[in-house]
Amino acid sequence: MLFKKVNKTDEILVNSVSIVDEIFYICIKNFMKYIERVIKSDFLKRIKLGKVLLLLGARRVGKTFFLNTIQEELKEKFLRLNGEDIFTMDILSKRTRKNYADLIEDNKILIIDEAQKIPEIGNILKFIVDEFPKLKLIVTGSSMFDLKNKLGEPLTGRKYTMMLFPIAQMELRKIQSIVELKTSLPDRLIYGSYPEIFSIKTKQGKIEYLRELASDYLLKDILTIEGVRYSSQMLNLLKLLAYQVGSEVSYQELGKQLGISKNTVERYMDLLSKTFIIHRVSGFSRNLRNEVTKNIKWYFYDNGILNVFLNNFNALDRRQDVGKLWENFMVSERLKYQYYRRMNVNNYFWRTYTQQEIDWIEERNSKLYAYEFKWRLNKKVHIPTLWKENYSNNFKVIHSNNFLEFVS
Repeated sequence: MLFKKVNKTDEILVNSVSIVDEIFYICIKNFMKYIERVIKSDFLKRIKLGKVLLLLGARRVGKTFFLNTIQEELKEKFLRLNGEDIFTMDILSKRTRKNYADLIEDNKILIIDEAQKIPEIGNILKFIVDEFPKLKLIVTGSSMFDLKNKLGEPLTGRKYTMMLFPIAQMELRKIQSIVELKTSLPDRLIYGSYPEIFSIKTKQGKIEYLRELASDYLLKDILTIEGVRYSSQMLNLLKLLAYQVGSEVSYQELGKQLGISKNTVERYMDLLSKTFIIHRVSGFSRNLRNEVTKNIKWYFYDNGILNVFLNNFNALDRRQDVGKLWENFMVSERLKYQYYRRMNVNNYFWRTYTQQEIDWIEERNSKLYAYEFKWRLNKKVHIPTLWKENYSNNFKVIHSNNFLEFVS
């Protein structure tokens, strides 16, 4: 089995992991053993008595594998449960001290995967924290919209949240040379950076994996919750968003195209962002008369998933949208970099009605930094006049030759 037996608790509970997880583990272990996730050191430091350490991230970003590596370094006995297993749900539903004491036994750490699947998980964890103050808890989840409700209020002041993303360029840089990173750029723009992608050798195998990932895993939580009745609408929305990456999006226009209300579109977008599929960026403004502020841009967290909904895995020399692929890749990698480096930053785009625009604005320490994304730097790009006159001359073009200093 994937997880070692740590006590006398029913083996189904401790080792409740699907066959898919077993295969996933085998497929990527040769790759992943060479790369250490950026959050590892900080994660280990935050495993504390009487606290819940929450690890969030989309399905298949490597949370299970990451916990396996953490387990190898834990000096204390642990019990690991899978929140998607009906036996786990059943035993945790009996909220008594004796029941939990019999379950925990002499273990010092309790780990619960996919906790959002367990009814009343927030209250369950609060009860455990109150009754077992010398126990350390680690919880993972692949969606924020459930956990926000289930873990929010009951665990106020008792939890710390960390995020795990698809493999970042800053993580790859530890094991690959600059030449290797630049050589593999086309693959990252087309197939993305989910861990298992690195172990699949054929183009068709990568495409099949990504399509299955998008349909069977990333949308799984959304399409099973109450209120999302029509999966076709969600899928069509993602297709529309894929074609509009890097462009401003109108909820009202999307609603017209899909035949649903503006409010429904907003709700779907919120769910997609809370399951780590897409990310929102707002327009920047300090109230200059001709600045565009109301519209929003949306980006995909991973280029491979973006290309699933574009239904296009052609090589870059056969693509007309390389600029958009590059912009989405830079945004997703910069978000990883900002989070892992604990940067206190606000992100925006900037555009005026006179068509002056900048792809990416960062507000850091009361200063503004502007970036333009260009796959190939064929000619000099000048800072827009209005931006320079009113805000800042901190302006840089990020292209395929200098991108590593921006994301790693």
